[in-house]
Amino acid sequence: MSHHVWFRRGCALAATVGLAAGAVVAAAAVLPAQARSAARVPRSVFTARVFASGTHIMHATPKGREAISQPDDITFLAGDIYVGFQNGIGPQGQASPTGNRDSTVVEFSGGGQVVRTWDLVGKCDGLTADPLTGRVIATINEDAHSSVYLINPRGAAAHYRYSKPLPSKGGTDAISIYRHRVLISASAPGTKGAAAPRPTYPAVYSATFDTADHVVTMAPMFSDEARATIANVGHAEGMRVRLGLTDPDSNEVVPSFAPRFAGDFMLTSQGDQQQIFVSGLGGPHQALSVLSESASVDDTVWPSDRNGTLYATDNAGNTIYRITGPFTRGSVLVADTPCDENDAPATCPRPGYPPNFLGRLNPDTGVITRVDLSGPAVQAQGMLFRP
Repeated sequence: MSHHVWFRRGCALAATVGLAAGAVVAAAAVLPAQARSAARVPRSVFTARVFASGTHIMHATPKGREAISQPDDITFLAGDIYVGFQNGIGPQGQASPTGNRDSTVVEFSGGGQVVRTWDLVGKCDGLTADPLTGRVIATINEDAHSSVYLINPRGAAAHYRYSKPLPSKGGTDAISIYRHRVLISASAPGTKGAAAPRPTYPAVYSATFDTADHVVTMAPMFSDEARATIANVGHAEGMRVRLGLTDPDSNEVVPSFAPRFAGDFMLTSQGDQQQIFVSGLGGPHQALSVLSESASVDDTVWPSDRNGTLYATDNAGNTIYRITGPFTRGSVLVADTPCDENDAPATCPRPGYPPNFLGRLNPDTGVITRVDLSGPAVQAQGMLFRP
């Protein structure tokens, strides 16, 4: 855990969050009683239903055919939904207890029926679709021994090796397409070398594919110890700090309608409870902002339509859920992951560290509140919103 960022999980997070919370309380105190009462309307309840499960989807292993398991990242291409199932593979590609070494990517129709499957060697931790090429990109092994696959939805999966070893000495995770760049998180920095963070360890790579030789070249975009501006509203807002990222994980492109950070590239450092927002990525005026959060999160979505659908993978339950309800355009929904915080106990879940849940993030303060769900309990992890 880095000591470079003094506000992480410490006094300044409490200060920035506390100041914002105090301002809200003070404002509420001067409201007329009728107005305060009207403000306490019941929270909107969302409904979760099963979309698909890995239980009845079989694949070959050294010990025979078995059901796939552990759905994680999720993406969308040409009307269908793609999900990576990790099948008990270890973070460095270690075989599962049954000797299996393959993850499985499944293409589902809009109704949840299986269209196609692909087995990939190693643990599939990142998955996204590139609409420009019509390919699905999958990253393998988030801790070490990483590689990449390009999946042709009407054909095979092609395996790509790196042009040279990753300087972050770890693995790879989430993928986003941002202004024609393929951006990949540099997860678990220092796993195969000196401990993280270090100024020489990239947090994010830009990937360029040589389809003739099946080689991918990774160019660093910014480092785990880059300088950033505090984004939490409060007394520390605008201060410049040096990051100390130990767990780059999910990433997203912030949509243009978002109330804050619109159009930025966003990297979540999951264990550090931070989101890094980058404007002008790769250009001469690239600038980073850091939002400290009240809890650890995995995926993030910004609903674009009140009547859309949120798809959430439940890794522990081997299920993908459809969540509907009165979404608010531009709100920020997150998969809250208490057991993935850097200071989480080894035995988890436990009191104070519950299972994953769907949360709503305040993009000004970083405070996360639980979203009410009717139906099955959803331990959200990977998320996808479709209008």
